Amino acid sequence: MNKRLFLLLVLFFTLTNTIAQESTASKQVSTFSIEAPQLKTSKKIWVYLPKNYENSKKKYSVMYMHDAQNLFDSKTSYAGEWHVDEKLDSINAQIIVIGIEHGNDKRMEELTPFKNEKYGGGNADAYLEFIVKTLKPHIDRTYRTKTKKKNTLIMGSSLGGLVSYYAVLKYPEVFGKAGIFSPSFWFSNKIFDLAENTKSIKSKIYFLCGDNESEDMVSDLNKMENLINTKRCKCLNLTEKEIIKGGQHNEKLWSDGFTKAILWLGY
Repeated sequence: MNKRLFLLLVLFFTLTNTIAQESTASKQVSTFSIEAPQLKTSKKIWVYLPKNYENSKKKYSVMYMHDAQNLFDSKTSYAGEWHVDEKLDSINAQIIVIGIEHGNDKRMEELTPFKNEKYGGGNADAYLEFIVKTLKPHIDRTYRTKTKKKNTLIMGSSLGGLVSYYAVLKYPEVFGKAGIFSPSFWFSNKIFDLAENTKSIKSKIYFLCGDNESEDMVSDLNKMENLINTKRCKCLNLTEKEIIKGGQHNEKLWSDGFTKAILWLGY
């Protein structure tokens, strides 16, 4: 390889890396930090406001999402972002999104309601208590929000999908809608026991997964859907399920499915 070609390649990779490090979050996205006493830490929170928020006086529904590092900005994402801000802008969705950064090495603990014999975890009660009793009141005081359960959503993928489903079972008076992508129901069978022992499930739920994820992803999702159908009539159209052919367990699947989920959930 001659010197000129080598220098051009070095320049190319340097520029590529620089571009990749630039923030891709839109101007409607901001961040703040808040103490999370339930978790004995502080949490960085990302906030997306609709395009017309500053020029209106109306109130908005709020969606709480997990793994905020992957939602808005390729600079902070692990393996690609969801493009939540751009996708909501494209459909002029009238909704505020609150993204909660995961706790890095504490992520598994925070997003799992029950312990796994091999991986541990099981601290989702404290995580959800933080959302419900600390974060949500702060958001409702700070922004113009609609506070009723029909206007409060929760959404996530993988472990975030698991904890989102757990949230509608544990706090049905808070979360009236949920987007549950590729949920890690495999983590503990106790989530199925909880669903079976829940008398009534009234939240509107959108399920999504790919058929090329883990071996049990589709069967687990179907099993949970069947459990839900024993709690309410399918005629109510409160459950939607999308199984994407060839879909893998990654941000691309979840990003691609995000807009359709939001539209079905009413936005």
